[in-house]
Amino acid sequence: MVTLTIFGSGCAKCSQLAENAETAAKELGLDYELLKVTDRNAIVDAGIVRTPALMVGETLRVSGQVAGVDDIKKILA
Repeated sequence: MVTLTIFGSGCAKCSQLAENAETAAKELGLDYELLKVTDRNAIVDAGIVRTPALMVGETLRVSGQVAGVDDIKKILA
């Protein structure tokens, strides 16, 4: 199972990144878990400087932008 974690305040960009990540995982047929972290202290503790951010497992893959579905599919493949 792949853990996809979205870090951000819950704003529109954060929601879009979460939706794109979920769509990419579904299109690839992955078994995944989507987590959303909105607590500022948890975001800082994770080393996130810019949101929205996407962490795949323990690796930060996207920070400060809304990656598209195709970009996230390349990350997950």
